[in-house]
Amino acid sequence: MRDRPLADLVHRHDPVTLPPDATVQEACREMRAHRVGCVVVTDAAKRLLGIFTGRDAVCRIGADCLPPASTRLDQVMTRHPVTLPPGAGALEALRLMQDGGFRHIPLVQDGVVVGVVSRGDFRAMEHARLNEENGLWETLR
Repeated sequence: MRDRPLADLVHRHDPVTLPPDATVQEACREMRAHRVGCVVVTDAAKRLLGIFTGRDAVCRIGADCLPPASTRLDQVMTRHPVTLPPGAGALEALRLMQDGGFRHIPLVQDGVVVGVVSRGDFRAMEHARLNEENGLWETLR
């Protein structure tokens, strides 16, 4: 089976982005409106500053009782998230997500965010291939 490039998996080539001074409430509304699990935090030139996910909303806002209407994204976003170029392979992205315990990877080309892939974008056969590889590594240990 040939490993598909991430660019083939991207459903939205215009990821939902917000500036760092946007509020958590704005981010959650955008995620709901676009039916996505994350917002990419960028500067005016679409350069990546961070990522804010539904998990961040629960773990960083809900758990600490921070007010969503006044908490800025730059206060609670994940800074320096793992990124990949759009030409990277699907299995590489799945491995990174599994090893890092996250569900979204921004795709960055020439310093600019060009998309986002999430764990749900991958086919069952790609998940199965990753599980097969993990099983082989366990056998070799």
